[in-house]
Amino acid sequence: MTRTLKTVLDGIAFGEGPRWHDGELYFSDMHAHEIVALKPNGQRRTVAGFDAPVSGLGWLPDGRLLVVSMNDKRLLRQEKDGRFVLHGDMSKVAEHLTNDMVVSANGTAYVGNFGFSLHPPEDPKPATLARVDADGAVHAAAGDMQFPNGMVITPDGRTLVVAESFARRLTAFDIAADGALSNRRVWAELPEGAVPDGISLDAEGAIWVASPMTNEVLRVKEGGSVAEAIKTEQMAIACMLGGPDRKTLYILTSESTDPETCARTRTSRILATDVEVAGAGLP
Repeated sequence: MTRTLKTVLDGIAFGEGPRWHDGELYFSDMHAHEIVALKPNGQRRTVAGFDAPVSGLGWLPDGRLLVVSMNDKRLLRQEKDGRFVLHGDMSKVAEHLTNDMVVSANGTAYVGNFGFSLHPPEDPKPATLARVDADGAVHAAAGDMQFPNGMVITPDGRTLVVAESFARRLTAFDIAADGALSNRRVWAELPEGAVPDGISLDAEGAIWVASPMTNEVLRVKEGGSVAEAIKTEQMAIACMLGGPDRKTLYILTSESTDPETCARTRTSRILATDVEVAGAGLP
């Protein structure tokens, strides 16, 4: 099947962490240091600006926005008056820059980190997945993760699936009532060359996976079979099923991952295409 991809927004430095929330596509423009919201009609608004890169997004049960502040390894919370305050300090858990995140229905946040430097490049090192409870308490949720990146939680709230970018796999955990993770297992190995970055779950239990190294998004089933692949001109960084019926697949793409290049050129885009199976679970 050939999908038609439409550019719905350009001029982005580096789009990450797309989330469908209250009728808008939220995302972090990481290297522009801001959170942006996009309406289905293409209307763009800046939600908040920061002094440094931001990444994963989510919401507490009371509607307050959470955002990952990457360089200082902090999870920030937006108060009702618009101020951002410290929600959780992950500096004692995270080995390197904190990155993507998913927030459960009860407000438990799971936050990944690089584990090592990409710019300048270092040899890969394992990372610890952080768990930040709704009250801000920080725990080490899972160790020896190979660049934990995009994450989803199933509709029943009982399973977390994490994209381990440098292991080229999706890894699943059971979620206990207190947010603790157990029963670690491989959910899917990706095809040769593919690297999972951002991911989005659909109502049939398949996961759309953005693969920057192969310029595509893949619809992957548990066990690793690929039901569909959609090619992109640029690197596919992240994806999200949104729209009024959650049948719009949004794909965030970029020509580069270098922070200085991205901030200078602002050539990253958001693409969209219609799909048959709606989004499900979180984010």
